[in-house]
Amino acid sequence: AQLAWRRSFAVTMKQTGASSRRKSRKAHFTADSSSRRKIMSTSLSKELQAKYNVRSIPVRKDDEVMVVRGIYKNREGKVTACYRGKYVINVERITRDKANGAQVNVGLQPSNCIITKLKLDKDRKAILDRKDRSNTGSVEGTSLAGVD
Repeated sequence: AQLAWRRSFAVTMKQTGASSRRKSRKAHFTADSSSRRKIMSTSLSKELQAKYNVRSIPVRKDDEVMVVRGIYKNREGKVTACYRGKYVINVERITRDKANGAQVNVGLQPSNCIITKLKLDKDRKAILDRKDRSNTGSVEGTSLAGVD
């Protein structure tokens, strides 16, 4: 019964998009992995935005990012892990020392980073083509400009 209620809640949230703080927080922290992937999107650098006509894309392992906010600002590196459960990404060379001297990765929020280099495969290229804002309004080569 609990699981069925949870599913119906998620469907309701997608349809309406709650403006209530309580419901928005519940939706955020009980989101499934595919929803978390979208929430963990990162802006592209100005050069990549100009190249692909896309502002942001979900971050993934092997992308190269630059931290633009927080104490690690202006640090760059490759994404080594995306923890959807914690809503954080790990970037190589961004670590801190524990009391016993061990090095641990620091979790960074994807919203505090920008992607400077994409790891492209056929699926990622398809996402970029789909999100490309320069070809909106056209469906399969037909223009919607002359339609009343």
